[in-house]
Amino acid sequence: MRNGEVSFWHTQLGGPPEPRVPLPGPIETDVCVIGAGFTGLWTAYYLKRAAPELRVVVLERRFAGYGASGRNGGWLTSAIAGSAARYAEAAGEQATMFLQQAMIASVHEVISVAAKEKIDADIVRGGVLTVATSPAQWARLQAATEQETRWGQRNCLLLNAEQLAARIRIAGTVGGMYHPNCARIHPAKLVRGLAEAVTALGVPIYEDTPVTSIAPHRVSTPHGEVRARFVLRATEGFTAGLPGLRRQWLPMNSSMIVTEPLPEQVWAEIGWARREVLGDEAHAYMYAQRTADDRIAIGGRGVPYKYGSRTDADGQTSVRTVAALRDILIRFWPALTETRIEHAWSGVLAVPRDWCATVGLDHTTGLGWAGGYVGHGVTTTNLAGRTLRDLVLGNDTELTGLPWVNRRVRGWEPEPLRWLGVQAIYAAYRTADRRETRAGTPKSSVIARVADRISGH
Repeated sequence: MRNGEVSFWHTQLGGPPEPRVPLPGPIETDVCVIGAGFTGLWTAYYLKRAAPELRVVVLERRFAGYGASGRNGGWLTSAIAGSAARYAEAAGEQATMFLQQAMIASVHEVISVAAKEKIDADIVRGGVLTVATSPAQWARLQAATEQETRWGQRNCLLLNAEQLAARIRIAGTVGGMYHPNCARIHPAKLVRGLAEAVTALGVPIYEDTPVTSIAPHRVSTPHGEVRARFVLRATEGFTAGLPGLRRQWLPMNSSMIVTEPLPEQVWAEIGWARREVLGDEAHAYMYAQRTADDRIAIGGRGVPYKYGSRTDADGQTSVRTVAALRDILIRFWPALTETRIEHAWSGVLAVPRDWCATVGLDHTTGLGWAGGYVGHGVTTTNLAGRTLRDLVLGNDTELTGLPWVNRRVRGWEPEPLRWLGVQAIYAAYRTADRRETRAGTPKSSVIARVADRISGH
């Protein structure tokens, strides 16, 4: 089994891409984007499309797509990155419904741009299936379906066990929920294609260029200083590594494994012919996709957080985490007991203290940001990039009026409280899942409700 090497998605493409040159020395520009993941690349793409005369540069510590953009589960989902109810508390229900519609439109937008730029990212718009494997999960899923419909998620459909089995056969499921506003993607193909589209527009991506500090209109790197009218931070899970931002967003660890390609007779038993992406309603939830070459890629939290907001070394994943993910795979599909796991990897996603994403720009300092996507970044980054475009250009649009724009959230607690809290919360979630399965009642565990309250989830 291969472990780390950034991700299976990158190794499937032959490993890291051909390196681009570092920053050649001190420069001046109009817009400096920090981070060549989806957020930074979408921002550069839309800025250059809207204002070709703008000088835009992108700085990247390693290579384009090194972070979550090249490691994620491949869900192009319309789910809001955070709590719809929390956005509504601050900005009202109508504004939150606009945000939901903007997310649905963003799924279409990503697919449209991929087609326009001839990016083959294995996109299949099969929708998303969320399954329940206990009465408590089923009760939560019914409530979640009502909430999704309330906020404008279109065509949500509850499925009983028989209806679910007609789509996909998973051991022990009692029901599921389906909605069509989601697509499966190959994340490394999408991020690499987007990087090529950005450079074709005349935007240089300077790789192997770590940022050591950010200040108004100024970015410091080992290769020289960048002076810019606007400095846009698109560093997501790596934000905590920048001076003064250690407690801004918590870098949550997420891990994945992928099987060997499965033969046709196995798929005949499993189903999954429409290639929906797949999740469950557990507190310590899983996510999965059927890949273009007929593997199952499945992920979950693993080791949720490393002390001091440290991040991983090129996706290295613990044996214990690999075993836990394999247990989920076999619990869902017992026939896969002898199936070989070919690759494991990990990455970090950013979690704000209130678990809601933000995007913003201070025109006085020229400092902007977007992130805190809590695992829903593949689509949300596109919306963020278009929103940052409008903010930089000073355009008052529907996007700049969305409730996540210029939201301010308090930072996370200092260590060791941060580490102790996250470990305790995820231990509680796993305990709650086990107790709910044993109890067989529709009532959610009080342990999980307490953990939600403490975490701010």
